[in-house]
Amino acid sequence: MRAAPPSGTVTPAEPVAAAQDHATTTTERGSFCFARCTCGWSGPARRSRDLARTDAERHRTES
Repeated sequence: MRAAPPSGTVTPAEPVAAAQDHATTTTERGSFCFARCTCGWSGPARRSRDLARTDAERHRTES
């Protein structure tokens, strides 16, 4: 399990559900938000939390 960087906050991506061992979260660093998955995948930096959550949901459904 990865620890969040000290300067960031970790919040569950919405909706919170694992699809085939893919549990996603969003991590904030400064004004950017990243989607991350327990499988090691991480999305691009986004200024919009909504877009980061969409990236996470897309990853869960396509994986």
